[in-house]
This record gives sequence, C-alpha cells and structure tokens, in this order.
Amino acid sequence: MAEDSPKLIIISGPTCSGKSVLAVELALTLGGEIINADSMQVYRGMDIGTAKLPSSERKGIAHHLIDIVNPDQEFNAALFLVHAIPIIKDLHSKKIPIIVVGGTGLYVRTLVGGLFNCPPSDLELRQNLWEECEKKGPSFLYQKLSRLDRKAADSIHPMDKIRIIRALEVIHLTGYQFSELTRKHSFSDKRFSTLNLCLNVDRQVLYNRINRRTISMIDSGLINEVEVLLQMGYNSKNKSMQAIGYRHIIGYLKGRWDLDEATRLIQRDTRRYAKRQLTWFRADPDIIWMNPDSKPDIINKVMTFMATET
Repeated sequence: MAEDSPKLIIISGPTCSGKSVLAVELALTLGGEIINADSMQVYRGMDIGTAKLPSSERKGIAHHLIDIVNPDQEFNAALFLVHAIPIIKDLHSKKIPIIVVGGTGLYVRTLVGGLFNCPPSDLELRQNLWEECEKKGPSFLYQKLSRLDRKAADSIHPMDKIRIIRALEVIHLTGYQFSELTRKHSFSDKRFSTLNLCLNVDRQVLYNRINRRTISMIDSGLINEVEVLLQMGYNSKNKSMQAIGYRHIIGYLKGRWDLDEATRLIQRDTRRYAKRQLTWFRADPDIIWMNPDSKPDIINKVMTFMATET
C-alpha cells in the first residue's frame, strides 16, 4: 500500500439498517463527503423505491454517484470503480475525509480490492442461456446455479437474470465455481487504507423496519414514481426496473395482483434481500460489526482511524 494512500471510511450493512443517516452524521463531524455504493441509487428518477435520502436530509453534505445514469443504462461494479476512483483521488488531494456508504457488497469489495480477471463473454453461450431463461424463466437458471455453486446463488437475487447468466457462463468457461474464483482472488489488490464498519441490527427489528418502510414508500408515491418511469418508456426489460419494489408495482399496475399483495411481496423480497446481504458481509473478515445505536463507539473508531498514520 502506498505511503499516502487515501483513507476510506466504509459504512455498509443490510437495507434499512440506518447507513445513510449515519454517514451524514459522520460527514458533518469530519467535514467529509459521501460516495454512494448502492447499485440502485445511481439511477435517475428512481428515488422512493431505492430509499434515496431526500436532499433536505443530506444536510448540505455532498453525495457522489447518485443520479448519474438513466434507468435503461448499464451500470455494474466495473463502472462503479471507473466513476469512484477519480472522486476518491480528488477528495484525497483536497484532504477531505471520504465516506463510502451502501449495501451493495460487491461494489465495496471491488473498490477496496479490485476486480478479478473473468474470461471474456462467449456470445453463443450467453445467447443460449438467455433463450433458456426466456423459455423456462429465471428461476430455472437460478436453480441450476444453486446446484453448481450454492454460495454464488446465495449472493444473487433469483430474478437477477444478468448476474445469474454471467455466473453460469463463468462456470462453463473456466470449470470453476464463480464463488471459488472470487475467493481465490481475495480482492487483494488493495489500494486504500480502510475502516469497514457494518451495521448490525437485530434481525426482527430489521424486518419490522423493512415492513414499515415498504408501507411508507407506497404512501410517499412509489406507484406514481413507477407510472412516470413507464410513461418515459422504461419497462420491465430494463435491469433497473426488475429491482425490488419496481417490478412489484409494475405487476400491480398490470393487474397481476392487488396493492395489498404487491406490498406483501415487496416486504417479503426485501427481507430476503437483507438476509443475502448479511450472508455476504459475514463472509468478509475485514468487517467490524457495530451497533448503529452506539454512536459514541462508532465515532471513536472513526476518529482513531483518521488519526492513525498509514
């Protein structure tokens, strides 16, 4: 690691654990700025369903990598890296503390340790997998991935066609499990000094928060937000519109289920997502688990980290 490597304060954790609010409090304390590491908050026009912190609650703190692409544009861990590195370098040169916040574990891990080398895409293989997905549904391919690589499947949503297909593609091309390749790489190309704090909320408390927030999102206009996006020409074929909340409201608008059922499904799938996030974070030995209610302990760890020479 370089002698003057940038320091990153990372606030991760499952959805609804209070990451965004804590990050703002730390940024106010340190005079820092925030870099978003949530894979959905990068999309413009998707505010309520992605739980973006309203501008009024950001308290004047600069938030980077929010609202940077349209819902039909590609965004992934590699692109996240491309966008984040120049911002980190600029903030570091200005001696501005850097706080990375988000629940997308792959983005955080990629930022900290880099990407491992994957084989190039095989267009014929990928086309065959897509056709299989269209004929038999994503759940069929997800079950196949679960049989071949349970750990990889646990970290991917059963409806995330792109990541399911890519994992199957890598397994076919390399003969190795996708999760094993990730483990072997260990994301060891470390370029930053990091303090990786993960918020640990009691499971039942977390689930209750998720249930309440889902209702709040509906009451705050999630249905209208989805309607506007559909009117703009975005649809369920866009990866962003397949996300939790958005695909459920599309189903409601198309008459697949009533609003009560859509709400129940959003709550259920968000709880399942939180469980997968926790599985991912628990596999990271560098994470320090913190109680989000113990603000003095968190601030003490952060101040000690910032005062330590790299």
